[in-house]
Amino acid sequence: MNIETQTINYKRSAAGSTVSSLKAKQSELILFTTQLSVMLDSGVVLSDALSSISDQIHPGTFKSIISNIACSIESGDSFSEALIKYPKVFNTMFISMVKASEASGEMPGMLEVLSNYLTTDSQTRKQVKGAMLYPAIMFLMSVVATGSLMFFVLPRFTAIYESKGSALPGLTQLLVNFSNFFGDIKVMTTVVTMAVIVSVAVYFWHRTLSGQKVFDWTKVHTPIFGTMFIDSILTRSMRIMATMVNTGVSILDTLNVIELSCENYYFRTLWSATDAKIRDGYQLSESILLAPYSRLIAPGIIQMLRAGEKSGKLAQVCNKISIFYEKKLQNSIKTATSLIEPVMITIMGAIIGTIAIALLLPVFKISSVIAH
Repeated sequence: MNIETQTINYKRSAAGSTVSSLKAKQSELILFTTQLSVMLDSGVVLSDALSSISDQIHPGTFKSIISNIACSIESGDSFSEALIKYPKVFNTMFISMVKASEASGEMPGMLEVLSNYLTTDSQTRKQVKGAMLYPAIMFLMSVVATGSLMFFVLPRFTAIYESKGSALPGLTQLLVNFSNFFGDIKVMTTVVTMAVIVSVAVYFWHRTLSGQKVFDWTKVHTPIFGTMFIDSILTRSMRIMATMVNTGVSILDTLNVIELSCENYYFRTLWSATDAKIRDGYQLSESILLAPYSRLIAPGIIQMLRAGEKSGKLAQVCNKISIFYEKKLQNSIKTATSLIEPVMITIMGAIIGTIAIALLLPVFKISSVIAH
């Protein structure tokens, strides 16, 4: 192989690597799927529909992706083959359902189902993130308030007492020592350095199997939030199963997509073991019961899946389960929010109240100190 050929191959490999790493916003993907479904349902040819959508999109990464997909289809590739080049944009579920629609010839309807799924899934994710954002903001506010009192207000009282040669009350002196300790540049440099080292270590440990187990176990067993995490995962899993089985995708391909979509080690293990049991000849409901961590799924849900298998209405049953878990998730989010608010207010009140008392104790004696 000559140098020129090696260079060409390297460039192609680099280009492929760059293409496969491209990403897009969820809102862009939802709008694209909806537009494509409507246009195909109106009788527009796929390549023309893609070109038309590309012309409407503002210049950027997603516009380039759609343009490249249109070119790939015009050059002879199937729609699913063109999508595979962008795994960060079109996930396994999206591509699997497009393949199924190519085989059945019902792509407009399939894309409409995908659009509805993506919209609902996006709303669910926003709800979960919103519930997590509230305590984070409350914590940040408490840190800012505490820091302002500790490092700006408290030193002023200290200066007055030192100038008069008086001793501070015990609680106030304790906070002053704490403030001086963290106000020391050398101490803060050491603390920040250690915090960075620990953060980096935790980040890389989180990417190991043992780290994933610990973090994911904590997520599903944390008071208040654990139920919310479980409900969100099961809502997504049942929604995927209902969507894919209803559109003709095999249960094994569906389980593979569900496994890849789970961001929790224990649920991935559950679905992987379920897949293996089905390959051994078991039914879906039996496979879930025999799989490790099956306790994460309520017995009533497994009974509903068994009934769906017997009646041949598994997709409809999964859809009802996903609706049930979606409502349950909303209740979990409301419960988490309603419980977090008084807890955070109590914690903030205790911390800020303690500092306020420490500041007020010297005030009670300030007149006598100044008089001397």
